[in-house]
Amino acid sequence: GENFDQSPLRRTFKSKVLAHYPQNIEWNPFDQDAVNMLCMPKGLSFRTQADNRDPQLHSFIITREDGSRTYGFVLTFYEEVTSKQICTAMQTLYQMHNAEQYSSVCASSSCSMDSLASSIDEGDATSLAKLQRYNSYDISRDTLYVSKCICLITPLPFMQACRKFLVQLYKAVTSQQPPPLPLESYIHNILYEVPLPPPGRSLKFYGVYEPIICQRPGPNELPLSDYPLREVFELLGLENLVQVFTCVLLEMQILLYSQ
Repeated sequence: GENFDQSPLRRTFKSKVLAHYPQNIEWNPFDQDAVNMLCMPKGLSFRTQADNRDPQLHSFIITREDGSRTYGFVLTFYEEVTSKQICTAMQTLYQMHNAEQYSSVCASSSCSMDSLASSIDEGDATSLAKLQRYNSYDISRDTLYVSKCICLITPLPFMQACRKFLVQLYKAVTSQQPPPLPLESYIHNILYEVPLPPPGRSLKFYGVYEPIICQRPGPNELPLSDYPLREVFELLGLENLVQVFTCVLLEMQILLYSQ
């Protein structure tokens, strides 16, 4: 939370990995720092009931020195904060932030500390009222939420299958009705009992509520590409996509910058 110019709910905070399973794999050691950074590249964030808290899915790739790759698929969601200490700390941050904003308004009006209440003109008072209305957190009125994520790390980019499993797992966690089996059984199943499909074959396994199917291309087929091409066209546009494809064919260096 070092970006002090922004309100506390717009700041980002340091995140950490809470748990991971299995603890370690010899051929695929767990890089906690890399996974933490890639799962939450913008850091930990907070929201209230007035903000958008829809779950978001993103993916990442970890490329090692030997050229091997592992693929990560992350579902980020917001969970209600139940710690009284964290809620109190957030309100304290807002009080400090609003006090600084209040002082800035007074400084722009050239008012002194002795006549603080009487020297703010109507425009400044209106600005402060808007600031307190749209940029505040009241522990007695608002519900605080914090971002969390669940991630699957796989040797192949089965994006659609991982997305469906993560969404079903999230629904099971947030549903009022308990799932058919304990949550641990679904996690154990996908970690230890669901194998990689052989090349050229399909695999069907069961998530929490519905079956999930993934397909692995054969040796003479194009490599696995489970990402929706429609999103690429929507994000880049046809002309930009053709230009990027041309750069790929010419083996030029490509830098994509996202806001």
